[in-house]
Amino acid sequence: MKLNIDASKRTKTLETKILETQLKLKEQELKYLKMQIHPHFLFNTLNTMYGFALKKADETPKMILKLSNLLDYLLYQVDKPFVSLTDEINHIEDYISLEKMRFNETLNVTFTKDIHSGSIEIAPMLFIPFIENSFKHGIIIDGILKINIAIKTQTNHTEFVIKNSSSKDSGLNEGLGLENIKKRLELLYPNQYSLDILKTDDDFSVTLLINSKSIAAHA
Repeated sequence: MKLNIDASKRTKTLETKILETQLKLKEQELKYLKMQIHPHFLFNTLNTMYGFALKKADETPKMILKLSNLLDYLLYQVDKPFVSLTDEINHIEDYISLEKMRFNETLNVTFTKDIHSGSIEIAPMLFIPFIENSFKHGIIIDGILKINIAIKTQTNHTEFVIKNSSSKDSGLNEGLGLENIKKRLELLYPNQYSLDILKTDDDFSVTLLINSKSIAAHA
């Protein structure tokens, strides 16, 4: 009996160490994925601002302010496990503003929000890779790139939908950002999300549904 008890204790200790190691590996993998997302996102933003600076455009100071807000979010918010959905939306709006300046008259973007609670939290930078992908791989048709973005909250879910103009010959290029976000979703929301990516002759769309939590749940 004593040998069985000792063996059981050793097994329990080993299982605990294995679980701790798995948790650390997941944390490291998340950090690695974020390190890939951030430089990619930041490079595109800086490239946009650089182009305006070369043209000495009047919009350059406004772009610098928007970029400052984005950098503040990246440096001080994105390492948190969860952020408020409101902060994430503000971050998205700053990014869209920068892209509107870059595309000028060749962009038609709509962003609709139906948020029923100000206490919802999600993982930071969860939607941006999808949005960035639409701007990067969307097709300008008849002189216009069309992008529609919608975020809607329900009782226990947050739904994110984005659709951009495309063509049947453009190919399905999801880009580095989308591959990374899929891995992040598996780590952050295992069995708590659904992701549908659809390519048609005219558009490319993404629908993400996640189990959202309130701020109180993390307090």
